[in-house]
Amino acid sequence: MFLGNISNFIQGQEWIFVIIVVVVLIFGAKKIPELAKTFGKAKGEFEKGKIEGEKELKDFKEKSSNEVSGKETKTD
Repeated sequence: MFLGNISNFIQGQEWIFVIIVVVVLIFGAKKIPELAKTFGKAKGEFEKGKIEGEKELKDFKEKSSNEVSGKETKTD
């Protein structure tokens, strides 16, 4: 019931402001840049892993299709 009243009061983009205030209250203003830096590094590592996984999947699919069609390629 309490959240229902708040959601009627705060609509649309105001939620962003509420989330920022809650984050500042929980972590403190000094911790936020450190958290943002850590989040940025984690996102970069995720993207690297995603690209590497996609490359491995593509290579596997190519190798599998070549073996099925009888066109084996040697990779040393």
